[in-house]
Amino acid sequence: MAGHSKWNNIQGRKNAQDAKRGKIFQKISREIYMAVKKGGPDPDTNPSLRMVMDKAKSNNMPNDNIDRAIKKGSSTTENENYDEVTYEGYGPQGTAVLVHALSDNLNRTGTNVRVAFNKNGGSLGEKGSVSYMFDRKGYIAIAREGLDVDEDTMLMSVLEAGGEEMETSDEVFEVYTDPSDLPEVRDALEKEGYTLAQAEVTMIPQTTVELSEDKRVTLEQMIDKLEEDDDVSEVFHNAIL
Repeated sequence: MAGHSKWNNIQGRKNAQDAKRGKIFQKISREIYMAVKKGGPDPDTNPSLRMVMDKAKSNNMPNDNIDRAIKKGSSTTENENYDEVTYEGYGPQGTAVLVHALSDNLNRTGTNVRVAFNKNGGSLGEKGSVSYMFDRKGYIAIAREGLDVDEDTMLMSVLEAGGEEMETSDEVFEVYTDPSDLPEVRDALEKEGYTLAQAEVTMIPQTTVELSEDKRVTLEQMIDKLEEDDDVSEVFHNAIL
């Protein structure tokens, strides 16, 4: 992870995401529904649900929306079925791109994803073509604003909580964990009194690519098009935006 700041990309995409908040809530509701169907409605015994609920809260999703999605997933009359699918491909300037989707129609989703790539300087690849360039990690961000903790103290807290690595900038402490350890590390840091700005399992690129201005704009257009699709839940890439 050295040299990579996921937080910069999160902040860089924030305004675009704010404009699409209703659609983001819809997608997270679908993820909550699926997590409840698979593991039940209690986040204390369903780690997947707890993680999606954390994601919902980090996106300022209202509690009423979260509760409705849980109730829908718990209902025996609801019979929606979604397949989890990952698309791999290349964006402008050879950028590696991963697209995670929840789809009830794989033909529709695959066509839409392919069009988004092809119309924005990219192309879909075969399974495994770019996924090896990413590591699946637990990720926690703790904003430094108003936090009277130095780097050494924070690192000690992270290691005692079970975190693997920490990166520091003027704005944030970024903590990386094994995905299976994320709930435990998250809970331990919260018990220490830290407020988490982000806590999720994500894909971290092993190396990053700095794009020319025109290629950066084209990649952002591709990401926007992908994120507009109702079936697409997450888009990962190795570009610096």
